[in-house]
Amino acid sequence: MDAWKSSAWQRREREGSSDIVTEGSPEIVTLGGGCYWCLEAVFELLEGVESVVSGASGGPEPNPTYEQLCSGRSGHAEVVQLQVDPTVTSFQEIIEVFFATHDPTTLNRQGGDVGPQYRSAIYYHSPEQKETAEAMIADLTEERVWSDPIVTEVTPFDAFYPAKPEHQEYFRRNGNQPYCQFVINPKVAKLRKKFVHKLKT
Repeated sequence: MDAWKSSAWQRREREGSSDIVTEGSPEIVTLGGGCYWCLEAVFELLEGVESVVSGASGGPEPNPTYEQLCSGRSGHAEVVQLQVDPTVTSFQEIIEVFFATHDPTTLNRQGGDVGPQYRSAIYYHSPEQKETAEAMIADLTEERVWSDPIVTEVTPFDAFYPAKPEHQEYFRRNGNQPYCQFVINPKVAKLRKKFVHKLKT
């Protein structure tokens, strides 16, 4: 992953971030990349991320239940919604972590989690987020980081439905469970190794 990271990071340093955010306000970022417990565990460690909420987005019906979401029939993706201080961590840096900690080439699955609710997705909140996401995907594709094509959807944000409290901070509260040990832990370890300079102290 170092090849694409260095290219994208160097361009950001040359040109600066294209994200436009009202001064003093957090930037909202909504991402789907497999089980939301995994995404939450990764992003809550990242510097500049002020909050992480697990939930659902990208489906036609409001307020899906957990059972409807897990069935894959509701049309929603499991997502996290972040509030990020853009003066600390840019949207581009957020999606660099996103692409480094999940597989964006597997359609409707991440490892053993299979179904459209586990699709790779970026639900953009502004034209700047859309432009940055599409540029990142173009970079990764050109550099052939993966042998298979990237299937991450880049879609306008519509609505976000928070999961129930028992699904929030799941890894922190249930770290000894087998799913946390065998699925989430490796993602957190990858984050700590590749992005040590961007972790909260």
